[in-house]
Amino acid sequence: MADTLAAHIVDRGLRPGDRVGTLDDVRAEVGFARSTVSEAVRLLRERGLLEIRPGRHGGLFVADPTPLVRLRHTLLKATGSPVSVRDAIELREALEEPVALATARVCGPAEAAELRALVADLGTATNDFAAFMHRNWALHERVAALCPNAMLASVYASCLGYISRNVASYGSDDEVGAYLSDRADVHRRLVEAIVADDAEQIRAAALAHNDTAQSAQSARTRIDQE
Repeated sequence: MADTLAAHIVDRGLRPGDRVGTLDDVRAEVGFARSTVSEAVRLLRERGLLEIRPGRHGGLFVADPTPLVRLRHTLLKATGSPVSVRDAIELREALEEPVALATARVCGPAEAAELRALVADLGTATNDFAAFMHRNWALHERVAALCPNAMLASVYASCLGYISRNVASYGSDDEVGAYLSDRADVHRRLVEAIVADDAEQIRAAALAHNDTAQSAQSARTRIDQE
C-alpha cells in the first residue's frame, strides 16, 4: 500500500511542499481502509516522503527530500536490467544480517507479535507465488522500518523496493512453487532469531535466507529465458 500511495502522489504531479490532503481525503481517493492508509502514511513518513503539519490548514504534505531520500528515489525509478537487479539483490543480501541485528536490539513484545503475524501470513500463501512474494516484501519492509539505523534501513529498503518493482513477473505456481514452504520456514527462523536477539541465529538465518533468495532468482531467470 505504501508504494501504491507513493505512486498516487507521483501521478498527481505533486512536488515538495504540496498538500496531499487529510487521511480521509487520501482514503477516499485510493479506496483503502483508514487503517491501511494510516500504515502507508507512517511508512512514507519514515522514508522521508511525507510529513504531517498540524493546524487548521494542516494535513499531509509532500516532504522536501534529503539527499538520501533523493538517492532512494533514483534507485526506485531506475529501469531494471538483469545486471542491476542482480546488483540490488547482492547489496540487499549483504545488508540482511546487519539490518536484522539492529532490529533485534529494539524488538519488544509488540514488534515481535507484529513480525510473527507477518511471517504467519506469509506461510498461508505457499500455493500462490505472487501473493507469497508480496507478503515477503511486506515482511522485509517492516523489518527495515523497525531498524533504528535510519541510513542502513533506507539503503536496504531501496534495494528491496528496486527488486520488487523490477522482478514483478512470476512464473506459474508449478514452475517456482516447490521452494515456497522452505522459504517460509527460513523467514520464520529469521523472525524468531530477531525476536530472541540471538546474533548467531540471525547470522545462520540470514545465510539460509540469502541461499534461498538466490535459488528463487535463478528460478525466475530460467523462466524468463524460456
